[in-house]
Amino acid sequence: MPMKVLITGGAGFIGSTVASAFVERGVTPVVLDSLVTGRQEFTDGKIFYQGDIGDGALIDGIFRDHPDIAVTVHCAALIVVPESMADPQRYYRVNLAKTLELAGHLVRNRCDRMIFASTAGMYRPEADLSVTETSALEPQNPYTRSKMMAELMLEDLSAAYGLRVISLRYLNPIGADPRMRTGLQHSRPSHALGKMIQSYEQGVPFRITGVGWETRDGTAIRDYIHVWDIARAFYEAASRFDAILPPVQAAGRQRGYQVINLGTGDGTTVRELVDAFREVVGDGFQAEEALPAPATWSARSSIRPRRASCSAGGPSTPSRRRSGTRSSGRPAAASWTWPDPDPHDPAPTGPPARAVRSFRPNQAGRTERAGRVTPPHPSEATSRAHA
Repeated sequence: MPMKVLITGGAGFIGSTVASAFVERGVTPVVLDSLVTGRQEFTDGKIFYQGDIGDGALIDGIFRDHPDIAVTVHCAALIVVPESMADPQRYYRVNLAKTLELAGHLVRNRCDRMIFASTAGMYRPEADLSVTETSALEPQNPYTRSKMMAELMLEDLSAAYGLRVISLRYLNPIGADPRMRTGLQHSRPSHALGKMIQSYEQGVPFRITGVGWETRDGTAIRDYIHVWDIARAFYEAASRFDAILPPVQAAGRQRGYQVINLGTGDGTTVRELVDAFREVVGDGFQAEEALPAPATWSARSSIRPRRASCSAGGPSTPSRRRSGTRSSGRPAAASWTWPDPDPHDPAPTGPPARAVRSFRPNQAGRTERAGRVTPPHPSEATSRAHA
């Protein structure tokens, strides 16, 4: 009998892509989404329940209908940093309090496996501006604090109630489903690639803010990760769950909580991302240098997930890729070809989507390997699109 997984937030950017990755591997996703930010068309062809993760009666009904659900993938969350600063109460209610309610519903229904979609934005950079799973936590805003607090809470619940939780932390997801079934549900993502798309559509140069950093080409580095690679990591975590976190025994309890970072290991500079985007749309895309944004505090962002190499299927040696165009061109193309989700936005002035060559995400194991992460500065990472 095929495995079934419950995916909360399964109509959002990350959740819907995770659902497609499971389908392609013979796993049946059961999608739960309130559609507050998700898109119903992303649930087409899948088992779908519309509702809130805190609705205990709904969760109970889902498990009555599908008692063979083996794992819950928890992607439902609010994820926009500026919004979290303007309305922190809402973020703590949704990301923390409702995660607590969901965990209680799972325990009651004897579903003891959860994979939590988290963020590497909660880390404090180390001396070399990188972080690993053991780095200190120092979240800078209500969004990342709500995720950190949710993780601490889940760790406590795992110790008390036998719930087992794998937390996957990552930054800067970009791209779209390789088959263009799903993509960003927001028309104007605030990361650098989103700004490049916006600049190209408006026919104005993209501004490279800061060119004097101590990096390989003077521009800031971000650890962009293709959303399909994230989705594959969720599948690997689900399929190997009991190997990563064995069932808790009544005697001799063992740890029921595990953090795994996801990243490329070296990151991509802004100039490399510009070159990758220009390969996709042509030489008409222009970029100009500008002074660093006032909020800038970090030049690097690259993830070193020490555990992903053995837990999520990647190789055991660190990735030290230097070329950003090969690793970033694929998600750049996917982001550009993904249709604009807002019909009221102006139409692109660039080439039609069908004229843009098709790219695929990295080869198996490429992004779930040992690498580094440094949290991006607030001016570039105002949105974590993984709900």
